[in-house]
Amino acid sequence: MKTDLTYLTDEATALLQSLIAIPSVSRDEEKAADCLQHYLERKGMQTKRQGNNVWCLAPRFASGKPTLLLNSHIDTVKPVAGWQRQPFTPVLEEKDKLYGLGSNDAGASVVSLLQVFLCLCESEQSYNLVYLASCEEEVSGKGGIESVLPLLPPIDFAIVGEPTDMHPAIAEKGLMVIDVTATGRSGHAARNEGENAIYKVLDDIAWFRDYRFPKESPLLGPVKMSVTVLNAGTQHNVIPDRCTFTVDIRSNECYTNQELFDEIASHIHCTPQARSFRLGSSHVSPEHPLVRRAVALGRTPFGSPTLSDQALMSFPSMKMGPGQSSRSHTADEFIHIHEIAEAIRLYLELLDGAEVK
Repeated sequence: MKTDLTYLTDEATALLQSLIAIPSVSRDEEKAADCLQHYLERKGMQTKRQGNNVWCLAPRFASGKPTLLLNSHIDTVKPVAGWQRQPFTPVLEEKDKLYGLGSNDAGASVVSLLQVFLCLCESEQSYNLVYLASCEEEVSGKGGIESVLPLLPPIDFAIVGEPTDMHPAIAEKGLMVIDVTATGRSGHAARNEGENAIYKVLDDIAWFRDYRFPKESPLLGPVKMSVTVLNAGTQHNVIPDRCTFTVDIRSNECYTNQELFDEIASHIHCTPQARSFRLGSSHVSPEHPLVRRAVALGRTPFGSPTLSDQALMSFPSMKMGPGQSSRSHTADEFIHIHEIAEAIRLYLELLDGAEVK
């Protein structure tokens, strides 16, 4: 397969600039999806669409082969305070530094994987290929990748484009949010009346602070639990009859979210309620052929503490893309053009002629 890296980088950069100029905050990605769909169709690809998710299958798609998914997300968070530039105006400075909301997370991955997909479509591979630009990733929305996966052919492996400096994240922490409620009885604070709901939660909050789940992951470490919100009371002279607190739980691959919830419920005295069990931890073996191939290219596997659409995938995947996670969700977000070029080169070296299983 012959490639012109300069041409591919220029194509990716121009498309990224177009995407930055289109506001695509989560659940408002329609115009960005239109842009990508039209680009793919101009390249001769037959596209499919569900909501603001756009995907296409490689023309050489054939039954009997394993299938590789290339995925990244087109939505962004809302602009944070502190931007010194216009977040929706792509600005190239120092010939290599492209500023704009979503440039790093995850626009650079979207456009790099797209160019790689088009290149790989030109030659016969031992696997089938699907490209998917999905929406609602930043809010883990049900209208995002979760709504599309049932419409795709069975997937054997996925590359998820997120800013990892092109190192493969082969494990990722999951997320479960629990709301805990204590019920008391109101009364006048000046008299020995009522049953204070705040006092009922104190032991449970201390348990969340101190408890350690025994199984730790070599890549992700222990399960992390943080009490992040506390609500009680209406005024200073009324004993509160209700107190609630929220716990942010980052799981490792040693436990399902259901297992963690059951363990928590057996220890605390107040009433827990999980908002969802759907965002589980993910993990792929370091011996997987694509992981080993990435290592041979000088890449270092690691465990990622940040959540992505990997959490909604039931098949093996690894997170790998241009940029750095520390730039995500920050003012004056940027990507280096040389990072896009490196991503395209590494993706092609990783995937051209690769074994997928």
